[in-house]
Amino acid sequence: MATVLPLKGILYNPEKIADSAQVTTPPYDVISPDEQAAFYNRHPYNVIRLILGRTKATDTASDNSHTRSASYYRQWMSEGILNREEQPALYLKAITYAHEEKTITRYGLIALVGLEPFEKRIILPHEKTFSKVRSERLQLMKATHCNFCPIFSLYPDDGGMLASLEDAVDQSAPIVDFMDDQGHRHQLWRILDSTVHRQVTMAMQDKRLFIADGHHRYETALNFRKHLKETDPSFSNRHPANYVLMYLCSMSDPGLIILPAHRLIKAISAEALKQAMAKIRIYFEVAEHPFTADDRRRVEQDFMAALSDGGSRQRMGIYAYKSSVFYLLTLKAGVMDQLFSDELDASLRLLDVTVLTRLVFMKILGFDQIRLDNEQLIGYASTADKAFQSIDTGTYDVAFILNPTRIEQVQEVAQKGLIMPRKSTYFYPKVKSGLVMNTLKE
Repeated sequence: MATVLPLKGILYNPEKIADSAQVTTPPYDVISPDEQAAFYNRHPYNVIRLILGRTKATDTASDNSHTRSASYYRQWMSEGILNREEQPALYLKAITYAHEEKTITRYGLIALVGLEPFEKRIILPHEKTFSKVRSERLQLMKATHCNFCPIFSLYPDDGGMLASLEDAVDQSAPIVDFMDDQGHRHQLWRILDSTVHRQVTMAMQDKRLFIADGHHRYETALNFRKHLKETDPSFSNRHPANYVLMYLCSMSDPGLIILPAHRLIKAISAEALKQAMAKIRIYFEVAEHPFTADDRRRVEQDFMAALSDGGSRQRMGIYAYKSSVFYLLTLKAGVMDQLFSDELDASLRLLDVTVLTRLVFMKILGFDQIRLDNEQLIGYASTADKAFQSIDTGTYDVAFILNPTRIEQVQEVAQKGLIMPRKSTYFYPKVKSGLVMNTLKE
């Protein structure tokens, strides 16, 4: 089903860029404004200038962050900062990192994947996207005609394809090897063997791919192809825009981890939260974890332990600005079935993020779709520490603390052709931008 092919990747020239840690970044959508500034200052050829350019008050249709990204890209190619490789290759990527006091390595394959509309059920999404972000990413792609960061996708690897790729590079040194700011080691191998290429293409033909991270980028690739079909008379099924750059990871890889995406909300007053808590008690059992300055850390740890100890029951936490209480919410039995059995499939009703979005945000707090779409009022954090800090500093008013979505839940929802609420998953670690890039020009 899926078409997976090698590519002539665009990589930083190691003769001019000795340390890839200086020029690579996480994906654009997890980079804060402070991090964006830090990447700009780190190195004049940092990929931040391509994926998340600075905006200016004087921006126009012909001079804006996207056109400047395209200018940097053309300049770096002409100067040999970036080089397109002469031979098609598959790229095996390894990331080694610490998690819960263990050292873990996750492997993935960077390759071209043929674009398929979602209705063909070959490449499957699991999350909703923001229309504003899709539009912004499309403008960047129109300006640059390049994939700067692979989409993170998952595939069932019953045949052990990834193990054969690891064998193919077993005795060779990686072409890229560096440590990032988090202490994660990144290694990249180039696979030129055409026999291996054919084996991978054949092995992937009967597989469905599940988008883990990069829904906006995939939908943008579909929209970009549509744009070219409508505007370029020479467009054909051989055009590079029929493919998109992907990082493919086995669903059974032990290094595949999903972190929670805690919700951070602005513009909820203390009075509004008080009224909401009264309604919440109708649907949830509420346990209060009060704390003082002296025992906060201990209470926080107890609260997080209780949150993760719910078994199959849906649990979440609430922490508000200037509050000295952590609230632990446990959904009462049968609530989601009673309220939403006519609207939502059982696989969605059982998700914590659905309980939060449909029951807490929409039914109890009265959020409409416009409010849920407003990225200025809703933020996300992948760790509880970051979420609590955002509240303590007053950056946000209320944090809703969640357990992570499980990989089998992602797979079930996607296979059924259903869609989770936005930011239901945070696959960790993220795939770096700038390691391997792909041109969309003929």
